[in-house]
Amino acid sequence: MRSGVEPEDNRMAEELMTQAREDWPVGMKAWEERARSILAREAFDWISGGAGEEATLRANRAAFERTRLRPRVLTGTTSRDLTVELFDTPSTAPFMLAPIGGQAVAHKDGELAVARAAKATGVPMLISQAASHSMEDIAAECDDASFWYQLYMVNDREVVASLVGRAEACGARALVLTVDSAMVGWRDRDLRNGYVPFLKDEGIRQYTSDPVFRSRLTDTPESDPKAAGAAMMQMFPHPSLSWDDLSWLRDQTSLPIVVKGILRGDDAHRVMKLGMDGVIVSNHGGRQLDGAVAALDALPEVRDAVDSDSPVLMDSGIRRGADVVKALALGADAVLLGRPFVYGLAVGGQEGVEHVMTTLKAEIDLAFVLTGVGRASDLDRSFVTTA
Repeated sequence: MRSGVEPEDNRMAEELMTQAREDWPVGMKAWEERARSILAREAFDWISGGAGEEATLRANRAAFERTRLRPRVLTGTTSRDLTVELFDTPSTAPFMLAPIGGQAVAHKDGELAVARAAKATGVPMLISQAASHSMEDIAAECDDASFWYQLYMVNDREVVASLVGRAEACGARALVLTVDSAMVGWRDRDLRNGYVPFLKDEGIRQYTSDPVFRSRLTDTPESDPKAAGAAMMQMFPHPSLSWDDLSWLRDQTSLPIVVKGILRGDDAHRVMKLGMDGVIVSNHGGRQLDGAVAALDALPEVRDAVDSDSPVLMDSGIRRGADVVKALALGADAVLLGRPFVYGLAVGGQEGVEHVMTTLKAEIDLAFVLTGVGRASDLDRSFVTTA
């Protein structure tokens, strides 16, 4: 007698169990603790910490814990499809890798290792403007795999235009404009540690590899890296950032523009009216404004404000496969994975990142089965409730 589930449909979880190294952590909390034991305190705090008293950091997780799944049974989930595609960017699972800066703080290969892992797993990465390697070098590691480029609108438009042109030239499929960081948040851990990686020549390679930024310097970044970091930090704050800047950016590129850092429906509606192509619901992983609403709590309002044909993504607090399913049920087309893959990078370089992603994919696949859905588009708000 044949079982109702073909062997190949269980292959993801089975392969994970047979291929897992005995010394790999199990569970995202264990990956975090392993990374803590490996990294210097200031580096770990910079990756894991949040703004102020870290109330928003905690609220992100509390929102997922408060949101409970309502599974359907007897739905026949023998066949599952985890894939999604956004702006001609296919992903083997309904998540992508968030644009986290300064990844060489976690591992010497930084974004290069992450790019190789992204290509190997078929899960696209978002290249950060605060990367430890140039976008061209990272794109070369991505090879033919799709990626997006994250953009901060610094206070020098000529530098912004140059970065946009470079992102187009190296093959980015979309720009991700982060709008919740007109100034850097107040982060107690970094202040206690006196830790500013940008002044240590970390996370500034997009700038120091940019000809327009270099033209603003008295000395080359190679001869005076600390001055280059200081120049970048002087260029970053942009409290006058406004809707006019979005209109200007729209005129600079034909690439899709996804606006990241949206927590209100009215802001999402206005973003789309200005010709943007999608939004990412995010509070920057709790790293910017302490006391801000949890991203998951903001997701339904934003989804309702955006046309159903326009993508809405979500980040901040994603840790497990069930989290992804909850976000999809509340309206996200996909999510961004942040700190967990950086913990994987710290613990095991490229291999660690791949294992974290493969584990999350297996968890999502199992959560689909147990929730009673075959694909992301099957999920809606009937699958969740608030405890």
